[in-house]
Amino acid sequence: MGHLIATGFNAESTDGEIDSLCAQLHALADIGVDTVELRISSVEFIAGGRFVPQRLDRLLAMLRGFAFRYTVHGLVSSNLMDPAHDMYQLEVAKRLAEFCNMIGARVLVQHSGYLAAHQVADRAGADGREAGNLFTLAEHAAPLGVHIALENIFTTAEGQYRKTPAEVARTVREIAHPHLCATIDFSHAYIESTYRGLDFYQQVAEMAPVAGHLHVHDSFGLHHRLYPEASGREAVALGIGDLHLPMGWGSIDWDRIFTTHRFLPETVLMMEISRRHSAERPQTLRDAQRLMALNASI
Repeated sequence: MGHLIATGFNAESTDGEIDSLCAQLHALADIGVDTVELRISSVEFIAGGRFVPQRLDRLLAMLRGFAFRYTVHGLVSSNLMDPAHDMYQLEVAKRLAEFCNMIGARVLVQHSGYLAAHQVADRAGADGREAGNLFTLAEHAAPLGVHIALENIFTTAEGQYRKTPAEVARTVREIAHPHLCATIDFSHAYIESTYRGLDFYQQVAEMAPVAGHLHVHDSFGLHHRLYPEASGREAVALGIGDLHLPMGWGSIDWDRIFTTHRFLPETVLMMEISRRHSAERPQTLRDAQRLMALNASI
């Protein structure tokens, strides 16, 4: 029995309403998916760091109508380094940890932070600020039975301060909280490694021992700043950007990764595949199950 316990797809509301999320969940159930990551900030049920009770009740009733194992993705804009807004970020993250407990989700994905180029004066305290906030969040999540999974993100603007995947792993090790682990986003790591001239597979190796959650989607490791004019389907044709492609469409060597590295026990392999590839989901699900079997054999 391997450490990878489940695989599935992410789902989100397309219009801020609960019904569109429900439609996506029905589509996933129809192809035999049993695990779903909710990009739950796509539904408006938290306002100013507080639950909106009538929305929360409707959302819970809908989600409990399915038999899925859930994980939850926190705010995409989350940034626990930001000295001006980290207190707002932390309050929302606490509500999301509480929400995880309500639906039986054991993982809350939290993006690693950054500073913009103009925040030079804030650089000295940035790592400590993020670490302190992550520790506070993990302490809040612990009695709820929730693990905070810190995700590596690639540099998105010139002059931005971002941690490499290996530095994200070091942050998790240094905080050393039992309810804090890493999320490896393989495409993000690939893009950041190419952008910085790092060895992608070595960066993955640094993260694997502290990784309790995986985001799997393919790309070619090329930063969108190489050709910012390309977007949507043209970006896919050119192979540029964070494309969220099915495995095998890009150039990541998935077999090499999953036959080399062990992850933490009870890790979920979550596929963040774009909705435009819905037709490929059944095959992608089989591909992920094959990777799980490969990983169990090492």
